[in-house]
Amino acid sequence: MKARVVIADDEPLARERLRDLLRREPDVEVVAEAGDGRAALEAITQHNPDLVFLDVQMPEMTGFEVVEQLETLPAVVFVTAYDQFAVKAFEVHAVDYVLKPVDAERLKTALRRALERVRGGQTADLNSKMQSLLSEIRPEPRQLDRIAVKTGNRVLLLKADDIDWVEAADNYVVLHVGNDNHMQRSTIAAMEEKLPQDKFVRISRSAIVNVDRIKELQPLFHGEYVVILRNGARLTLSRTHRDKLGRLGIG
Repeated sequence: MKARVVIADDEPLARERLRDLLRREPDVEVVAEAGDGRAALEAITQHNPDLVFLDVQMPEMTGFEVVEQLETLPAVVFVTAYDQFAVKAFEVHAVDYVLKPVDAERLKTALRRALERVRGGQTADLNSKMQSLLSEIRPEPRQLDRIAVKTGNRVLLLKADDIDWVEAADNYVVLHVGNDNHMQRSTIAAMEEKLPQDKFVRISRSAIVNVDRIKELQPLFHGEYVVILRNGARLTLSRTHRDKLGRLGIG
């Protein structure tokens, strides 16, 4: 069967170049294209491709932020304009990339390597390399003890400690504070970096929880847990975030 491919790049000519080159390859099928990071995340989630050609710099979300949002990681080939640091990071962590303008032979090499990983079922190895890359290139987060939220003509300053949990909602996050909900334009990944790391834990693709608000954890199937807060809210800790159990007091 042909490998299913998604192309994500905010430059129409760059997408066209990739599309034309991939059409020459008998082993792949382009199933979707996206022109910004948010659309890329939606396309990947919807089509569950085997491989993604992912631009590093895009509106809405960067390619790296898209990767951080994904529960299941396909093979990824980053597409980037020349950046010496980024290219060095890709090479050190054995993550594939192609430079703009995309060279046909270089694309063939990256495609061959990616397809070998897909067919060899090396997704765990790929995920490990990608996480190592992201930890290197991610800037040090500036953690805040207050979050500014616009409401009408006012700006509320919410204490981070007062937030019960944070929920992803399309291009926004919802800050749940007692009986009040406050929306802010942000990604869940960006909010995770802003909140104090010793008090807030990401438990799924769409939820961050204040550890002090947790009342109980109940095991589900396949390594998932129900996280019950003191206010009665019930959230799910997904199996892909099981590494966070230690921070919740479960060994």
